[in-house]
Amino acid sequence: MILHQWKDFSTDAESYTQENFEKQVDDTFEAMYLEESQDIPSYIWTEHYVVVIKPNTRMIKDVSFVKVPRNPSLK
Repeated sequence: MILHQWKDFSTDAESYTQENFEKQVDDTFEAMYLEESQDIPSYIWTEHYVVVIKPNTRMIKDVSFVKVPRNPSLK
């Protein structure tokens, strides 16, 4: 489901609020895609990016963010 309001989520390493997420990606939140029965979103849209949330699991549950430009310039 696509949410247009931020929903906090956590990993074993960190808790993510809208404020600290926006600081990490240096952009403004717009929406997030959260699959049923999942605690962590799969995608987060910001003003300039689609952020892909990639789960990392070794000893602890963690995630990494991959920023993909929403409107790449054609040069």
